[in-house]
Amino acid sequence: MANSKRPNFLVIVADDLGFSDISPYGGEINTPVLEKLASEGIRMTNFHTASACSPTRSMLFSGTDNHIAGLGQMAEHMRAFGDYFKGKPGYEGYLNWRVAALSEILQDSGYHTIISGKWHLGLTKELAPCSRGFDKIFSFLPGSGNHHAYEPQLDDGEFKIPCLNTDGFWMDGDQFINHRTDLPKDFYSTRTFTDRMLNFLGERSESEKEKPFFAYLPFTAPHWPLQAPREIVQKYAGKYDDGPDALTQRRLKRLVQLGLVKEGVEPAPPGGLLGKEWDDLTEEERKISSRKMEVFAAMVELIDENIGRVISHLESTGELNNTFVLFMSDNGAEGAALEALPMMGGETTMGGVIEKYYDNKYENIGEKSSFVWYGARWACAATAPSRGLKCWITEGGIRCPCLIRYPPFQAQQSAITHRFTTVMDILPTILDLARVSHPGTSFRGRDVVVPRGKSWVPHLSSPDYAAPSSTVHGEDVHVHGWELFGQRAIREGKYKAVWIAKPRGKDDWELFDVEADPGELHDLAEKETEVMKRLVTHWEVYFAETGMTQTPMFPVTRT
Repeated sequence: MANSKRPNFLVIVADDLGFSDISPYGGEINTPVLEKLASEGIRMTNFHTASACSPTRSMLFSGTDNHIAGLGQMAEHMRAFGDYFKGKPGYEGYLNWRVAALSEILQDSGYHTIISGKWHLGLTKELAPCSRGFDKIFSFLPGSGNHHAYEPQLDDGEFKIPCLNTDGFWMDGDQFINHRTDLPKDFYSTRTFTDRMLNFLGERSESEKEKPFFAYLPFTAPHWPLQAPREIVQKYAGKYDDGPDALTQRRLKRLVQLGLVKEGVEPAPPGGLLGKEWDDLTEEERKISSRKMEVFAAMVELIDENIGRVISHLESTGELNNTFVLFMSDNGAEGAALEALPMMGGETTMGGVIEKYYDNKYENIGEKSSFVWYGARWACAATAPSRGLKCWITEGGIRCPCLIRYPPFQAQQSAITHRFTTVMDILPTILDLARVSHPGTSFRGRDVVVPRGKSWVPHLSSPDYAAPSSTVHGEDVHVHGWELFGQRAIREGKYKAVWIAKPRGKDDWELFDVEADPGELHDLAEKETEVMKRLVTHWEVYFAETGMTQTPMFPVTRT
């Protein structure tokens, strides 16, 4: 089939978006574009990622486990462990050369490849998108930064903490740019990334238009710092004044109504995740907390608005119905209490820099000169009924929204699939649709691994997604593992075993039936002893297959 007949691909990734933040997944935030895409496509309820950003992205681009692809641990986290991970395969801290990247494979197969947004898979030119198969590039290489590129602390030569210093990590094409002088004066991450994507799509040459495209649009929103235009924030004024637990109940009710969660589900309580109860906060504390959530909601609405601009462009060019559109989040909602981290204290650490250079008074929250996050209780509302948040290997950290619009899959409108899927499946799915074979064990003169993920095409092409025969990995037999930050999990079918250190866990294996108990509340380890033994055996196999190095519970002394 000629190149022009092959589908285009638009992959959109939101950063730290919770399971129920968008309206097609039960949220109250205004996201009509995503709602329309869902009404014309398919929503997944059992889609799994890693529990943090860069490991998920390595899985997306490699089709294999993050411990194989180079992000066995987040690079930012590995720095705290000195030389512990040095020289260990799979812990390079970037998308390594043992994998053939999706963008590289498609580039070699006649696709026009485009990225506009966050990379987080390597900070040097040799590891940047220009070296991993992208033709057109506007990229932010690190994991997070000010959404207005506002970093006044750099002008004073202040202590440079990675998330407060993006100097030298912006690329336009294969060249680094100065973000303080070369970005638009009205820069706002979500809008500007979209502007550049539209420019790349709209300014294709005739020869480029003859090729199908792979467009990757990874936003940095709604990752902290929470920042959005005041006029959008004001649309949510007062909406969250009854607090995060009330929001949880509203969203759960809507999730049940939409058929995304079973009626009568027992949600995980937010207890033990730091923070006072809503009623125990002062009036001023509740006011500030609500405003943070209002800003977060505005950021999500702006993501939707800008996705709409891309969809409208593809409609205007007649390319939309031949484009596989996928929207996902990279992990569960971010609920870290950053103020409790050691790096936050002191005059020259993150907390000191924020206090000195940023204005977090109520009236300024959401502006470019503020630097805030919303905390664990609001994140719990976004991950319910699951337990935990980003950086947890419980379902709250790894079960994410994922919706697809691709007309050839549309056996029915507003379709929902509850089958287990993983971010590793995206590469084989796209290659399947593009009629491209994975290169196997050799690519561009180097040895590479084969994907662990499976194509969704047979399942999504089925007229009945709920039929027992329609599955991606085999519902009763599939085995998948996760590990980050010292937490471990292994799953076989409906059973999932987790190991989490105290005080969050038991310092021992726990066993859950995540179909009946998505909140992972009822430990079956002592009741289902044979299942528990079998899963521990699966864990040992997974550990060996991925070449994993178990992360210590505490940082080691630097050498």
